[in-house]
Amino acid sequence: MEKKTFTTKKLVVTALMAALVFVFTYLHIDIPTPLTNTMLHLGNVMGILAGLLFGSLSGGLASGLGSMIYDMLDPRYLPSCWLTFLMKFAMGWVAGKLAEKNKEQTVWKYAAAGACGSLTYVILYVLKTFVQNRLIYGYELETVMTTVVTKGVTSLANGIIAVVVATILNRAIRPALKKAGLFDEEV
Repeated sequence: MEKKTFTTKKLVVTALMAALVFVFTYLHIDIPTPLTNTMLHLGNVMGILAGLLFGSLSGGLASGLGSMIYDMLDPRYLPSCWLTFLMKFAMGWVAGKLAEKNKEQTVWKYAAAGACGSLTYVILYVLKTFVQNRLIYGYELETVMTTVVTKGVTSLANGIIAVVVATILNRAIRPALKKAGLFDEEV
């Protein structure tokens, strides 16, 4: 039985992808909601791409760490940065786990893997928003639902963009990464 290890190469690739998640989240457009704000960004593109290219563990860690570091540097998001890590980790992990099963390496299967990862995040994020604002803070249901819908639509838009762009980037750069030797061993 072959033992899988987390190699130095895999650590470097994961750290690079986490940095890209951070940068592409940092470059965002804020959208106000009744209780807080939400944002359009391309960080999810890099998180999904990490999963598609490098598998579940690297995809999950890159998505989770890059997003959590962004949250840690913004006082508005600092208290929930650990939740961000878990939710974004789930996004990258699901995309990566399904991509690992794509032995034929078809575009549609990569797109489906990315869509499942993205949908996982949207569901977790909307659920967190509802629980936090209604059950923990006790805000009025109408206000909470307006916030949930706004954040849900924005997250869905981020998710759709992430799946489309990550699928295109995966197809475009996978051959170059393979030629560079990043796929010769389990990365």
